[in-house]
Amino acid sequence: MTADRLPPPPDPSASRLDGWQRRLTRLAERARPWHWLWPPIAFLAGIASFFLVERQQWLGAALALGMLVAWVLLLSESLIARWLTHRGYPALPRGITTFIAQMVHQETLFFTLPFLLATTVWTSGQGIFTTLMLGLALLSILDPLYYRLAARHRWLYFAFHAQCVFLVVLVTLPTILHLTTGQSLAIALAAMMAFSLPSLMQLLRPLNLGRWLAMLALLPLLAGVGWLGRAWVPPASLWLSGHALSPSFDEQARRPEGELRLTPEALADHGLYAYTSIHAPRGLEEEVVHEWRHDGMLVDRIPLQIQGGREAGYRAWTHKRHFPEEPSGDWRVDVMTASGQRIGTLHFRVSESPEQATLADGHIRPPPGLPGLDVRHLIARPAKTP
Repeated sequence: MTADRLPPPPDPSASRLDGWQRRLTRLAERARPWHWLWPPIAFLAGIASFFLVERQQWLGAALALGMLVAWVLLLSESLIARWLTHRGYPALPRGITTFIAQMVHQETLFFTLPFLLATTVWTSGQGIFTTLMLGLALLSILDPLYYRLAARHRWLYFAFHAQCVFLVVLVTLPTILHLTTGQSLAIALAAMMAFSLPSLMQLLRPLNLGRWLAMLALLPLLAGVGWLGRAWVPPASLWLSGHALSPSFDEQARRPEGELRLTPEALADHGLYAYTSIHAPRGLEEEVVHEWRHDGMLVDRIPLQIQGGREAGYRAWTHKRHFPEEPSGDWRVDVMTASGQRIGTLHFRVSESPEQATLADGHIRPPPGLPGLDVRHLIARPAKTP
């Protein structure tokens, strides 16, 4: 007599996993009709963080954590899904992981856009970079294009995600860990290279020893290219809140003063003060540089140490006394980070003709694109004089 074989008892862990996946699927389906609200919410959060960056550090931390979770979800389509199916568990549907990743991409791009838009020097290569990021933000909200990218061009899809990781690290690290913009840029490039691995693995399939070696050689090459192009990347945590040119400086009131047409004789007699106020996150200490250029040629580099936390920005000035024998022409003072990212630029013209020479009047002006500031309370800091 043969006893009937009883079916194996249900696996509690599989039941719990299946129930979790069903709940996640239902939640995603309920959120899908309202996902159009997410980009403007992220953009408004970015604006709030831009103006109150030292009070919104939790936003950056939450965003960075969300990117890490999204990366794991993206990999689940190829790695975790195989691990689950091999053990008899159902894999999370690709549509759900793609939808969650899209939400995180939208959050990242629209959260960081206010920082990029306000800190970009549009007359430089930074304008191209920020325009491309605007294009990625638009792509993330155009569902037909986004899902076509996710379904048909997997290596581009992972590259898209790696670029989002680069942005979130670039914007949040100076605020969260008080790293300089140069340190944050280096870490952002390293993170982007690490998160580019799935893209390269998709692009170089089928993988063999030669392609593995090519991929390992390509990663540091891409990182080096990214570092060489750092001048095109806005310093997303630093921006000019005011600037001025003046022939003299009131050290008691600590503000530029006087009015002078910038002729060669006037420069020889008085020199010129370049005054800048730079907004930085609370707790950040960083070296910036005033680079004086004559007709595009570098003449002087004057370093300054700034500290973040002031609502109106950190005030710093440099006084240049020694000019070339023939100073006539177009001049500019590039305000740069120590790593070579441009924060802003002051332009002036020196000419024998007073009508064509710039008037240095000591008036503190906010840069284009930022709301006007009450400059009566700006306090200057001592500068180094060459």
